[in-house]
Amino acid sequence: MKYLILGASSGLGREISYLLAKKKNDLIIISRDARDLRAIKSDLEILFKINVTYFELDLSSLEKIQNFFKSNVNIINEIDGILMPVGMIIENDVITNNFENSNRLIQANLGSIIYFVSKFLPSFIKKNKGLIVGFGSVSAMIGRHENVVYASAKRALESFFESLVIKTLSTNLKIQFYIVGYLNTNLSYGKKLFLPKGSPENLAKIVYKNLNQNYYKKHFPFWWTYIAFILKIIPYFIIKTIYSLLFKKDEK
Repeated sequence: MKYLILGASSGLGREISYLLAKKKNDLIIISRDARDLRAIKSDLEILFKINVTYFELDLSSLEKIQNFFKSNVNIINEIDGILMPVGMIIENDVITNNFENSNRLIQANLGSIIYFVSKFLPSFIKKNKGLIVGFGSVSAMIGRHENVVYASAKRALESFFESLVIKTLSTNLKIQFYIVGYLNTNLSYGKKLFLPKGSPENLAKIVYKNLNQNYYKKHFPFWWTYIAFILKIIPYFIIKTIYSLLFKKDEK
């Protein structure tokens, strides 16, 4: 089998790459850090005797993604599955964020994934097999005071994957979506969090274990399942009241 992994150079993407390679799958790994990708490619090929191809690609640029596919048309028919643990955040991602930053966030966290799916889906449907795995965020469960555009893109991504399931109901494609909480990665380093961080390695193991599942939607770490349920049943005016109290506290 041969898999394509977006965001493969660090955190969850790196863990998934190593686990798939350990199971003797060839890989195409993509991120915007060529130096890390070269090191990962070398390590995986030496350790597991597989074939690894890497591409440096900035997923926040639609033009660069389009050029990537123009230059690598043949990979579309080579791939058995795509896994996209992609996440881009910036400081001061608030309602008043400038358009350029907002556009980059939307493109990296939503547009790039939609584009990749649109390129591979026709081939998967024609072969009547294929795997597409997306990764959302618990930050998208309710409106936010910060990380606003990031959370909005992740909420839209979840809706996109629900539509993708409907599109592929009559096929043998495997569509999966993970709603991910805080992970122990560089993105959460030094942050004070009210819940423990999840392990990227453990999530990678869960992803691999469920590769052959039909539509599979899961929160990770597991306790976010209960938090999501509670947030769905709480009237929104209560959430607004809590936010209002928090903001007043911050202003003092």
